[in-house]
This record gives sequence, C-alpha cells and structure tokens, in this order.
Amino acid sequence: MAKEYSRTQRVADYLQRELAQQIQRELRDPRIGMVSITGVDVSRDLGHAKVFFTRLGSDGADEAEEVAEVLNKAAGFLRSQLSRESSMRSVPQLRFYFDGSVGRGRELEDLIRRAGQADRELGLREDNAGEES
Repeated sequence: MAKEYSRTQRVADYLQRELAQQIQRELRDPRIGMVSITGVDVSRDLGHAKVFFTRLGSDGADEAEEVAEVLNKAAGFLRSQLSRESSMRSVPQLRFYFDGSVGRGRELEDLIRRAGQADRELGLREDNAGEES
C-alpha cells in the first residue's frame, strides 16, 4: 500500500501553489522581479513555514537578499490573503529564504559539460597523434 502524504506535506504543497499565485498577482513591488517558489517546509505543529524561492537572473544569495527582505516584509499580507482564501484554521507564519540549489545545479551542469568537452578534445588529440605515427 502506498504511503499517504502527511498533513504537513499537504499544507506545504498548498502553500507553495497559493504563494506562487499570490506573489504574481498581488505584490507589485518591482524589486521582486520574476520569483519562483521552489519549496515550502512546514513545522510539525503547522505554526511556521520556511518558503524557499529563486529569482530569475539571481544565482547567489547576495543578489537575492533584497528580494528576501521585500518578501519577508510582505509575509503578513500574504498570510492574511491565504487565510481569506483557505479553510485552514490557522495559516503558518511565513519566512522566505533564497534557494541556492538551482544556481548550484547550473554550476555543476557547466562543470560536467566542460569536463566532457575536455575529454573529447583530449581523445581527438590522441587519435590524431596515433594516425601520424
């Protein structure tokens, strides 16, 4: 039998979907830019939620620090919007954190691509050296 989602996971999935829509529709601050909600971790008592985000064009936490500040200042507004639209008894306190894993993934992908390219170049040089002999 398949393991069912826990309540915290269902709440986290709901918050991820709804926050992505709320940020896109309701927040008009130009400092936010194109933000994606990559994950939400909800505490066991459903009192607190860590919301992880990425921003288009920002790979480092330094670049996204201002966006995190803006989102954390808007957390109360977003929480009140969520409470109006949901049937939850209480909406968790929201705290936003930059998710650097996407940028790190791009760095690793680039390293793998360069290593593969170097291997191919080395293989071509060895093949050409063998043909000249």
